[in-house]
Amino acid sequence: MDDIAALMDDVAIASKLATKKTAGILGDDLAVNAEKATGFLSSREIPVLWAITKGSFVNKLIIIPVALLLNAYFPIAITVILILGGCYLAYEGMEKIIEFIFHRPVKGKEVIASGEANTVEDIAQEKAKVKSAVTTDFILSVEIVIIALGTVMAQPLSVQILTIAVVALLATVGVYGLVALIVRMDDAGYKLIKNSHDQGIRAKVGHLLVNALPIVIKFFSVIGTLALLLVSGGIFVHNIDFFHHLLPGIPSMLKEFGFGIVIGTAVVFLVTIVKKVFGIGKTH
Repeated sequence: MDDIAALMDDVAIASKLATKKTAGILGDDLAVNAEKATGFLSSREIPVLWAITKGSFVNKLIIIPVALLLNAYFPIAITVILILGGCYLAYEGMEKIIEFIFHRPVKGKEVIASGEANTVEDIAQEKAKVKSAVTTDFILSVEIVIIALGTVMAQPLSVQILTIAVVALLATVGVYGLVALIVRMDDAGYKLIKNSHDQGIRAKVGHLLVNALPIVIKFFSVIGTLALLLVSGGIFVHNIDFFHHLLPGIPSMLKEFGFGIVIGTAVVFLVTIVKKVFGIGKTH
């Protein structure tokens, strides 16, 4: 029992440190996934969010043992995976910006038309959005696990495993729990209005929640896109020596954001060329 208590104390201390280290990426994860979990009618929000959450759990079940094995036997692979993941995140961020500037969708088309997602087109659109969200979650989860692992490198293997597991669980439950609260703001507001017969303070709070949701969603859409570029730029700066030592006089956040934009634009350009050369339709 003393050994177990000592182990739990070590894990608690290590988890606290790892959580602090990953706080920034968790904030980015929240912003990105809040944006990705929207765009559906009310009846589909929770099923879609649950599908993404299950995908996030599966991601971490895959990433944790692989990260521990690679760190022990082939550590350079972790750096390569992070850089490739950074390219994907930068691509996602810049593609959103380019789509917004040059291919802005018709207002209202971004919401799935059927509340029950009955048609083949609706189901395909929903699955595509879930797949995109789970893929992005995978890259962000790799970053979270690697950062958490870096904080417990000197600890015994048992502490490493338990600490990473705790951080991964907190990341998934915390992030998607908050996302669920965000996307259900309007339903909570509607219930307050209905139960108060649209009178009194509860009704005012209800109207505030309903009116605030579109603003919050737009805010997270913008922040999520910026987060993709910042996270990807941070991966490049921290894992590529040339970028790390380049432009030392520029603030780190600005430099990371700049690298995210430049590399994201380059990846979008290359992907566009490949699609045109091979006649691949837009699937992302």
